[in-house]
Amino acid sequence: MSTHRIGLVVPSSNVTVETEMPAILRGHASADFSFHSTRMRMHTVSPEGLAEMNAQRDRCVMEIADASPEVILYACLVAIMVGGPGAHQRVESAVADQLATGGSEARIRSSAGALAEGLRALNAKCVALVMPYMKPLAKQVVEYLEAEGFEVADWRALEVADNNEVGCIPGERVMEAARSLDLTGLDALVISCCVQMPSLSLVQPAEDEFGLPVVSAATAGAYSILRGLGLPVAIDGAGSLLRTDA
Repeated sequence: MSTHRIGLVVPSSNVTVETEMPAILRGHASADFSFHSTRMRMHTVSPEGLAEMNAQRDRCVMEIADASPEVILYACLVAIMVGGPGAHQRVESAVADQLATGGSEARIRSSAGALAEGLRALNAKCVALVMPYMKPLAKQVVEYLEAEGFEVADWRALEVADNNEVGCIPGERVMEAARSLDLTGLDALVISCCVQMPSLSLVQPAEDEFGLPVVSAATAGAYSILRGLGLPVAIDGAGSLLRTDA
């Protein structure tokens, strides 16, 4: 069984993506994965904090490229979406150019682009969102997805600004927010628009409870990584998106 090396560019205070991504991809039947991270300093999820974090991108990309990953995931969804419509395409293009200049053949993905990619794979047009952000940032996420062509029918912002605290949000609080949404006519529910807010254990139970596809930033990131590697997307227990090749 082949082993694929995955690079993760994460906020310094993020502890969730490095646990959820391996947990998801461990379920793949025909490949193994190793994970290697580089960190951008960030504690407060605010426009200022995100701008300071994004300024560290070039350094982090070249550091992780030294590990020769096959795919790199820029794992902070809101940090890209605050850049306005189409920002994930601009960022991924800029990072790809940087990698090529440095002699790396790694493919680049972003959590923001992966979420849009995953929702399109599900043919989802009307969605609802649960997010940890303060409302002004949450509204920018809504606007970003609407610019991508999705209808955001309803959303909830849990208004947690400290990124360390985001990583400790209880699953029941996330589910309570999801249960408060109007799910009528939805094509999909995004139960966590953030790779730091823990949600992997909620995805399949939420699908079973609500009767519609449920995705998270983490499951969308895993989907995009598998697509980038040309591997089958067939993992049990992590929602409909990761069974699209089954």
